[in-house]
Amino acid sequence: MSFKEQSFSACTSMLVGRKASIDGSIMIARNEDSKTAWPKHFKVYPHTDYDDKQVFISPDNGFTMELPQISGRYTATPEWTDKFGIFAEDGFNEYGVAMSATESAYANERVLGADPLISDGIGEEAMITVTLPYIHSAREGVQYLGKIVEEKGASESNGILFADQKDAWYMEIATGHHWVAQRIPDDSYAVVANQLAIQEIDFSDKDNFLYSTGITEFVSLNKLNSARDSFNFRNIFGTQDLSDAIYSTPRVWYGQKYLNPEIEQNPMSQELPFIRKANRLISREDIEFVLGSHFQGTDYDPIGQGPADLKYKFRPISLAKTQESHILQIRPNLPLELAGIQWLAMGVTAQSIFVPFYATINDTPESYKKGEATYSADSAYWKYKLLGILVDSNYLEFGQKLKAMQKEVRIELNKRIREIDQHIQSDVKSKNKGDLITKYSNENALYASRKVEELTAQLITEATAFSPLDFKTDANL
Repeated sequence: MSFKEQSFSACTSMLVGRKASIDGSIMIARNEDSKTAWPKHFKVYPHTDYDDKQVFISPDNGFTMELPQISGRYTATPEWTDKFGIFAEDGFNEYGVAMSATESAYANERVLGADPLISDGIGEEAMITVTLPYIHSAREGVQYLGKIVEEKGASESNGILFADQKDAWYMEIATGHHWVAQRIPDDSYAVVANQLAIQEIDFSDKDNFLYSTGITEFVSLNKLNSARDSFNFRNIFGTQDLSDAIYSTPRVWYGQKYLNPEIEQNPMSQELPFIRKANRLISREDIEFVLGSHFQGTDYDPIGQGPADLKYKFRPISLAKTQESHILQIRPNLPLELAGIQWLAMGVTAQSIFVPFYATINDTPESYKKGEATYSADSAYWKYKLLGILVDSNYLEFGQKLKAMQKEVRIELNKRIREIDQHIQSDVKSKNKGDLITKYSNENALYASRKVEELTAQLITEATAFSPLDFKTDANL
C-alpha cells in the first residue's frame, strides 16, 4: 500500500457543542475509512520525561521535527504496522484534551498553484503523534498544529477535530502553509465529509476563529477571492465539482436530514451549511446512528428497496472500508478521571459496537493490541470484521439478529457507565483510581467481545444450512 492510497482516506466527521447535546457533553467523532482489511490497534502511550531532545521522523515522507522533552500520556488507534506511517488517528491526553485527525479534504488548483503542498510536510500519519501529547486545551491544539504547518508545511489538505471541557474546534489545512479554524458554537453541530467545510471567517472575532499568518494578504495578492465583500474559506480554497456532489455532500445532507428533518435540502447541493442547530438535543446515540448510517429511509440506501439506479448513486457514511469509528465524549460536572470517554467501534460502524473506554485508562485489552493483515481470532479488530462479513453474506437472515445484539449491548454498556461513575466517585479509599478505571473499561470491552463471539458462533452454525450443496432430491428416482 502506497502513501497516497493510505493518506487520502475518506472519513466522515461530526462535532457537537455542549449546549447542543442532551447531557451537556462536548463530542467530536469520526469514521476512519481507508481499506476493507487493514487492522487498527488501540494503545495507551505513557507520560514520559526525556533527558535528551526527541526528534520525530516520519517513516513515510520524511517529515521531521523536534519534540518537547515532556510527553503527556495519551490514547490512540495506530495502524497494525508503521511501515507506511503511524496514523494514530484519535485519542485523549492526560490533560483532558481530545483530538481526531484527519478528515481528508481537497483544495482547488488556484490556491495550490499559489501555495503548493509540501512533499515532506506534516500529514495525517504524524499529526496525533506530534501534537496530542503536548497540548493543554483545544484552542492550544489548533495553534500548536497551525504553527507546525506554517513553519514546516503540510503534505495534504485535511480537517482536524479538537475538544476539551469548554470548547470544540474544527481546523482545516488547505494549502502548504495556510489554514483556518472555527470554534463550534455551543448550541450547534457540524457534519463534515471530505470537503473543506468552514465558510465565512470573521477576522475580528478572535474567540471563535483562528487562522494562518498572512492568509488575507495571500488571498488578496494572488487574486483568489471572487466575492467582493466577504471571505468564504470554502469558496476560496475548496472544490465544488461533480465528485463533491456525488461523494461528499450527500453524507452531510443525510447527517443534517437526521438532525433537522424539517429542513428540505438537495443531497447534491454545494451550499449546505457548515454549522447547524438541531431541532432537538443531540445524544451520543444520535452520533452513533449517523456514523453507522447508509441512507436508511431513502432511495439511496445500498441495502434498501430503492430503485437500482439510485441505490448506488451516492457514497454512504458507513461502508466496508471503515477501519474504526470513534466518539470522543467530554461530559460536564465530572472529575477529570471520569469526564472523558473514548467510544471505540472496530471495523464497519454499522456492524460494530461502540465500546466505552475512560480517557484515563493506563492500558488497553490485549485483543486491542493485536491484528495484522491476515485474519486472526485473537484480534478485536478481526472479531468485529468477521461478524460483519457473516452478516453481509446473508443480510436478510442475519441483519435483524445483529441489530438485536447491538441494542442489548448498548443498553448494558450505558448501565455499566452509570454504575462505574457512581462507584468511582463514592470510592474515597482508592489511591490509584486509574487502575480501577482501567479494570472497568477492559471489562466493558470483554463483555462486548463475548456477545460478538456468541452471535458469530450462532451465525456460523445457521449459515451451514445455506450451502448450495444442501438441496432436496426426488425420492422416487
